Amino acid sequence: MDKKFIFLNVKDHSVSGERFELIPNSEYDFLETTPQPSLDKLPEYYISEDYISHTDSKRNLFEKAYHLVRSISLKKKLNLINAFAFRESQCKTLEEKTLLDVGCGTGDFLEIAKKNNWQVSGIEPNNQAREIANKKTNNSVFETDKLLIFDANSFDVITLWHVLEHLPNLEDHVSIFKKLLKPNGALIIAVPNYKSYDAKYYKQFWAAYDVPRHLWHFNQASISKLVSKQSFKVEKVKPMWFDSFYVSMLSEKYKSGKMNPIKGIWIGLLSNIKAIYSKEASSLIYIIKNS
Repeated sequence: MDKKFIFLNVKDHSVSGERFELIPNSEYDFLETTPQPSLDKLPEYYISEDYISHTDSKRNLFEKAYHLVRSISLKKKLNLINAFAFRESQCKTLEEKTLLDVGCGTGDFLEIAKKNNWQVSGIEPNNQAREIANKKTNNSVFETDKLLIFDANSFDVITLWHVLEHLPNLEDHVSIFKKLLKPNGALIIAVPNYKSYDAKYYKQFWAAYDVPRHLWHFNQASISKLVSKQSFKVEKVKPMWFDSFYVSMLSEKYKSGKMNPIKGIWIGLLSNIKAIYSKEASSLIYIIKNS
């Protein structure tokens, strides 16, 4: 029996301290976190006051940096879906456009989209985050099971902002998104990119591996292969320039055991400079067209 190739051995720095292997998947060209926690056990790895997407608190440097970047990114995300909406001719007015944000956290993106006349729905498995999100969206955020209840062809845009890497049963979820999107709708996915310079620099300390919460680790080829199985086509890939700074600062902490924001910012900047030429930014947004 052939011995499996281990790409990296990575520690869970956030919650458990356990170690996991990253194993290449030959079919899709992504990395799989191994072993993957069972569906019953997986939520235990999210039980941490430091899991930022489930809270609106700003207690330390990382939380303040995260929320600053998030506030800037929200406007960019809104501009992205608005540009897609105005480009398509399915609906004459933006008020007719429907958005589903999967893994919406505390609902900030849905809130700003709703204020800009989108009809919004969200999916969020975490009870605390979902409660916060529902206060912002007039109870438009639901548990994960709702994905199976939505009518087919319900949404013009489905977004997953750093969510796809968390989803078990990956192929099944992509199939569901295909069913829920209208013809010519857009699936917009943002995920970390393990081909980036900061990923290669920090190796097993790269914070965006975030095992075992991140079950899958993508590059551009793997996203294309995954979505093409459902007759999706990647139309455009855009960098998320801010991610390299936050990820590198956190990676530096994991690597050295102490805060070193100047070094982290420098590596983040260097990663972005290299990405101008390589097109391999720390995180990438994929605009994927439904056929």
